[in-house]
Amino acid sequence: MDAVTSNFDLFLKGFGYTLFLFLISGLLSLVLGTLLVACRVGPVAVLRWAGGWYVTLVRSTPLVVVFAFFQFAAPMLGIRFGWVDVHIGAFDFTSFFAIAVVALTLYTSCFVCEALRSGVNAVPLGQAEAARAIGLTFGGTMSQVILPQAFRASVPPLASVLIALIKNTSVAFIFGVGEAVAQMRIMTNNHSSERTTIFLAYAAGYILIVFVFSFLANRLERHWRVA
Repeated sequence: MDAVTSNFDLFLKGFGYTLFLFLISGLLSLVLGTLLVACRVGPVAVLRWAGGWYVTLVRSTPLVVVFAFFQFAAPMLGIRFGWVDVHIGAFDFTSFFAIAVVALTLYTSCFVCEALRSGVNAVPLGQAEAARAIGLTFGGTMSQVILPQAFRASVPPLASVLIALIKNTSVAFIFGVGEAVAQMRIMTNNHSSERTTIFLAYAAGYILIVFVFSFLANRLERHWRVA
């Protein structure tokens, strides 16, 4: 464990990037996924068609390909993130971090959309009909009647999607983000004789993050439980 303890600052820094990626991408994924599910169940045929094709296309694409698109192909189309250059303490949020956030958000939002759509389908149709009968528009019906109940019913699948996001942040190390897996690779290269303990230490770090998030999700599910 000497390799980990002597480089504990790098260990914490790597998981710090992992948590930043998870929190920012998770929040944006919830927002975008909610908009997508509104398109998919809405009354406008064009939006239903576009939302369905978007979810099918992105969800069927490997995450590495999504990352590669924004890293290599997007600049050729004029989409660049060089303007992102934020420094907070020991953490540097540059274009590499921005690309990771965008790729993770676009990918995860598709799964958020499908998880929420299952929750929307669980809401009795009479709820929407009653809302329209008292004069609510589609937007009002979704925001005040359907989505609050859909979120309550979708906590378990949404938690699974966000747990997958925690692990998917590891793909970012291939594209220049110094998150946990990137730091683990550096540490194993510099301390090859302690690879097993280094792997176990980083695995324990991921398990701890997932355990804490799962605990919070279970508490939220109990609080929001639908009778």
